[in-house]
Amino acid sequence: MNMAIIRKKKIGNMKYYYLEHSFRDGAKVMKKEMYLGKVLPKDIEGIKKQFIRNIYKDRWFPLFSRIKEGFLDEQKRMPISAIKKNKETFAVRFTYDTNRIEGSTLTLRETADLLEKSISPSEKPLCDVKEAEAHINTFYEMLGNKKDISIETVLYFHKKLFENTKKDIAGKIRDYQVAISGSRSIPPFPAEVYLMLREFFKWYSKNKVSLHPVELAALVHLKLVTIYPFADGNGRISRLMMNLILNNNKFPMLNIQYEKRGSYYTALERAQVKKDESIFLNWFFKRYFAENKGYA
Repeated sequence: MNMAIIRKKKIGNMKYYYLEHSFRDGAKVMKKEMYLGKVLPKDIEGIKKQFIRNIYKDRWFPLFSRIKEGFLDEQKRMPISAIKKNKETFAVRFTYDTNRIEGSTLTLRETADLLEKSISPSEKPLCDVKEAEAHINTFYEMLGNKKDISIETVLYFHKKLFENTKKDIAGKIRDYQVAISGSRSIPPFPAEVYLMLREFFKWYSKNKVSLHPVELAALVHLKLVTIYPFADGNGRISRLMMNLILNNNKFPMLNIQYEKRGSYYTALERAQVKKDESIFLNWFFKRYFAENKGYA
């Protein structure tokens, strides 16, 4: 359960209101409550969001801090060549999965052979080959980028991803309507996109210091992909920006695996349709911990 629900308790002739949120912790179902008063507050939706956020903060953030400590401690012990090899392995897998999610036909082995040995797969679309090469080059450039996220950053990396395959859309904000195949979520109308981007970067500037880096990375991904600023590549650029934030804050990066894309799609779509960020945050935090719990 992702939502906080309102419970009404009656004691004698008096009514009392509480917020309640249940979640699974291993084999146990945990429950948190918050007393609201005898009358429901006016800003109940804002209170719900803050209630859920506080639960997430108490539950997940200490674990994420341990993951960061374990990750950095391991990095200190590893030889430079081993760190380089780990980055290369992650880069290949990340490139395979993020492009496969968006329809690439390359297998993981073909992607690895292409990017590590320059062996181009036969009978596969040239577009898929070029976009794999562009993605890993963009990823490595991103690792060396210590600049903050900005509209210039997003446009620049989008252009790098597509300048050799879709030059007509590379690094260009769309000014026409698009649809997402198989999704109930409808991208914003073109007239809304620039305003939403301005609001997004205003939100980012205001919250980038106060939010936990893992939460910030998740929300940047969700908000960017929801704005859908480009004709194509919105998922790829959102996942790159997600990892830019994690990497710049010295947290392990996250690869969303193609084989486990079902729950990812569902969490994104439900969060967008219901306009409830906590749905995606809940999924993201669980996935991030599952992928990195070895460091904790």
